[in-house]
Amino acid sequence: MKIKNGLLMTVVLFPLCTIMMAFYSKPAAKDIYQIKVYRMKTNEQVTQVDNFLKNAYLPALHRLGVSGVGVFKNVGIDTAAEKSIYVWMPLRSLEQINGIEDGLTKDIAYNNDGAAYLTVPFNAPAYTRIETIILRAFTKMPHFQPPSLKGDPAERIYELRSYEGSGEKLYKQKVHMFNEGGEIALFNRLGFNAVFYAEVLAGSHMPNLMYMTSFDNQASRDEHWKNFGADPEWKRLSGLPEYQHTVSKADIIFLHPAAYSEL
Repeated sequence: MKIKNGLLMTVVLFPLCTIMMAFYSKPAAKDIYQIKVYRMKTNEQVTQVDNFLKNAYLPALHRLGVSGVGVFKNVGIDTAAEKSIYVWMPLRSLEQINGIEDGLTKDIAYNNDGAAYLTVPFNAPAYTRIETIILRAFTKMPHFQPPSLKGDPAERIYELRSYEGSGEKLYKQKVHMFNEGGEIALFNRLGFNAVFYAEVLAGSHMPNLMYMTSFDNQASRDEHWKNFGADPEWKRLSGLPEYQHTVSKADIIFLHPAAYSEL
């Protein structure tokens, strides 16, 4: 039986294309996270960004298949000199980031609902700057976990930590400490309600890792960390020579969830 060249190419390429499409669309074994940080100076800017996120951005993300988005404000945002809103979202793959940006551009409802924010005049900006951070989940916690909290949402504390390393090798040792070293297991045992642990793939501070824990209130947060510091396993782990000098800078950010946050 003869097969023409064109048909042969189709027969050969069709399964190959199918395999490639399945490969590129397959969800990552580890979650990908994106954090967008909006920096602002005035409460008016905070209100403007709030309205945009609540009424335009999150609904558009839902239409694009993204859910479980956390929106957080730095504690004391009303009186802080620099006001920040953190938008954290879980993604299936790096490729999904491109899809979101393309989808937003084409989304008529998003562009209409967010017009007041998207078309601000040059001399009345809605923010000072936006920082975007791309992360990949740790091996020992490959997928995020919505926290199990019982307190008043307005009093809940989400603690975002960023640990920078002075070099790639030392940084990797801190990542090892969380995973193979057992630090994540320690956090779990002590009930820290971690949302995620992840390595930063792209951001303004590298090399570094970030993770988020959550608590019913500030008093609960303080009590958890007191127990952590006194725990025999932490004392043993932190004293091991292979984990010395692995963090050159630590940033600790206390956050409250926005009223429309999904976490």
